[in-house]
Amino acid sequence: MPFIFSLLLLALILVLVSIRQVNEYQRGVKFQIGKYKEELQPGWRLIFPVIQSMTKVDIRVKAVDVPFQEAITKDNVSAKVNAVIYYKVIDAPKAILEVEHFQFAVSQLAQTTMRNVVGELELDELLANREQAAQKIKSIVDAATDPWGVKVDAVELKDVILPDNMQRVIAKQAEAERERRAVVIKSEGEVSASQNLADAAQTLSSQAGALHLRTLNTLNDLSSDQSNTVIFALPLEVLRAFEKFTQK
Repeated sequence: MPFIFSLLLLALILVLVSIRQVNEYQRGVKFQIGKYKEELQPGWRLIFPVIQSMTKVDIRVKAVDVPFQEAITKDNVSAKVNAVIYYKVIDAPKAILEVEHFQFAVSQLAQTTMRNVVGELELDELLANREQAAQKIKSIVDAATDPWGVKVDAVELKDVILPDNMQRVIAKQAEAERERRAVVIKSEGEVSASQNLADAAQTLSSQAGALHLRTLNTLNDLSSDQSNTVIFALPLEVLRAFEKFTQK
């Protein structure tokens, strides 16, 4: 009887020692005698010492800051770029069996991919289309990490730092572009104004007495201010009338 009681007590202690808890945001990868056994879902699980072991994998989305990487663009401009990558484990056994330290592997892969993508773009493309560059980095990293059971949700370029001399050149280029737009807008306004004046002159000349009425209207506007000196302009229609009269 004492022997049976000792066995039961030993079995109870063994069970208590073997209990492992897997949280809701985790998955367990169970090994038995060194071989992969199964994936464990959240809850209490029995892992018997010596012959069995378990590795927990966090399946929540992780935000990893990719440190500044110095790269040379396609047009030979040096730039420092950093980003943040969001990923999560979707297959816990692969994340343990297929790659060592998947967190470090994803970070290193993102750094090298970012340098390669920046090297394929010109500086203007990198600055103007940062979202497209980030999307390209995401697709490359996601395809490479798929065999590891890792899913890349998003990649965002945080900052692009240029040398001081290049920043001054870009500032001068932007200033020259603004001046060019101002000159173009002013010239377009002058063209539009001259066209309107030409149309108005053609309309006035095509109607008898139109210019005289316009002159009288102008005189009426000037008469509101007593300090103005009015020089009366004789309409051409009056001169033409005198010319016709003298010819008769």
